[in-house]
Amino acid sequence: MSKFLNLFFKKPPKADPEIERFMLERFGHAPKNGELFLTALTHKSILNTSEIEISNERLEFLGDAILDSIVAEFLYERFPNENEGYLTKIKSKVVSRNTLGTIGHDMKIGDVLRYNKNRTIKMETIEGNAFEALVGAIYLDAGYEATQACIIGHVFRKYVNLNRILEEEIDFKSRLFIWSQKNRLPIEFEVLEEESDGANWKYLVRVNISDREYGRGSGSSKKKAEQAAAQETLELLGEL
Repeated sequence: MSKFLNLFFKKPPKADPEIERFMLERFGHAPKNGELFLTALTHKSILNTSEIEISNERLEFLGDAILDSIVAEFLYERFPNENEGYLTKIKSKVVSRNTLGTIGHDMKIGDVLRYNKNRTIKMETIEGNAFEALVGAIYLDAGYEATQACIIGHVFRKYVNLNRILEEEIDFKSRLFIWSQKNRLPIEFEVLEEESDGANWKYLVRVNISDREYGRGSGSSKKKAEQAAAQETLELLGEL
């Protein structure tokens, strides 16, 4: 009877001790099904050089979707007053190939990754892909909430500088001033409208360059309106 039950309640294989330590240190997660994480750390380049038959591509696909959802919810809660365009721009930066590659590299995923070392491979690319695969593995191993806790509580805290990302992507006004200085053109932010309903303010700002009208932007503060106007101006100038 016990043998029969074991066929249905067979425990998943334990994780390799090195992988288990890696997951605990980097993600704060103790793997239950070691096979999932071994697969997540298997790059396709090794398939033709060993008896390994499955790479991490399917887990990467799953992890990409899970990570996208976690980041979207995080930004939605973090920036309650920002519009869809702002949130989309920041999310695309956080989950970009470059950012994920940097995260994977900083985590030193390459130290536990199985890949063909005889091939010329850009490590940050396959480390970023493996990072997504590990997210997929955590999701299958422990569920969405546990994965969310790992990403926000460990990965974001240790490996993602959100403030730097915001500065790089959103400070359109500074980027516009740099452009104007480079091209030696005078620039002015003109407030066209300033309204209040008693509780909230609304500003409309226009950018003028050499007395010519360019982008406009509105916002709940003058600063936000200027950023929006600067963004539209950079788009009109072909700088975005």
